[in-house]
Parts: sequence; C-alpha cells; structure tokens
Amino acid sequence: MIIRKAELLITAARRDQYPETAVPEIAFAGKSNVGKSSMINALLNRKSLARTSSQPGKTQTINFYNINDMLNFVDLPGYGYAKVSKTEQEKWAKMIDTYLHNREQLKEVILLVDCRHEPGKNDVQMFEWIKSCGYTGYVIAAKADKLSRSQQIRNIAVIKKTLNIKDSSYIFPFSAVSKSGVEEIWTLFERLIG
Repeated sequence: MIIRKAELLITAARRDQYPETAVPEIAFAGKSNVGKSSMINALLNRKSLARTSSQPGKTQTINFYNINDMLNFVDLPGYGYAKVSKTEQEKWAKMIDTYLHNREQLKEVILLVDCRHEPGKNDVQMFEWIKSCGYTGYVIAAKADKLSRSQQIRNIAVIKKTLNIKDSSYIFPFSAVSKSGVEEIWTLFERLIG
C-alpha cells in the first residue's frame, strides 16, 4: 500500500471516545515494550508517528491511527508490565475487552511477540483471548533482525508450538530496523480489509 496519509486520529480510554469512522480496523496487542509503536512507524514509513519509549507501559490508552482514510491501525495498551499496579492492569484489560467486543469495524487483532524469546504466560493468555473473540490468530514476531536466519526458523517453531498455531504462515518475522517483513504484513492487511 502506498501511504499518502498517516495520522494519529485519537487516543481513547473509553468507548464513547472511539472515533466515529466506518473504515476497517486492524488492532495490535502485545507485551509492554515489544515494539508495537516501532512496528506501526515502520509499516507507515514514518519516524515518530507512534511515540516509542524505552519505558515499558507507556501506551495507556487505545491509539487510533488513520491510514489514507481507508484503514485504522489500533494500538492497544501493552500488558505484562510488573511495575503497573494491579488496579491499572485490570483497567487496561477492561479497556481492551470493551474494544474487542464492541467494535464492528475491527477486522483482525494481531499479536506481537519478541522473536528472540518464547512467548510468556501473558502472551499465551492474550493469544487465547484474541482467538476466543473470533479472530484468526496472526502473530508478528518482532525484532527478527537480532537473530540469524537459522535462529529465526528455530524461534518461529517455538512460537508456533507455544501458542499452538497450526499453520506457520500465520507467523510473520518482522524487523522495524531492517524493515524486513513489511511487504508480507501489508499483503496480509490488504487481504483482510479487501
């Protein structure tokens, strides 16, 4: 997709703050600091549209990004950051749940994991939650540039097994640094919103 327009539409903490748009949406879930913002910037070929931070737990709202007035990317709050209070974690979980169950425009929820590590308990729970909401269960394995090709293949197999994914083609190795995987991910998105 040629990106002619990419902008932060709105940050929302409540359902009544969601943008009133009819375009399809693709949402991204992932652990705090897994690289959702970096991935959004790389996919949109922007340096700092989505704010990145080395501090985990920075995204505390649902961020809606408008692409070409044809699609919204939706960045969900990261999970699994220990320094955030239990109350705050529960608030985020409720916020995510409300979004997943009440957004007709939502076409798919993509889970981001770190390609270098086996998915943790929180990743498995989020993946099962995504599947239980009726979504396919696509996974983007971020930070793939940190691994050799053979390590990537090994780690993708571990991700597949841990998340109980039947088809390897549902896992997309990706690097925000080298931009590897960008074309494959856009091909998927174009199919999803097609």
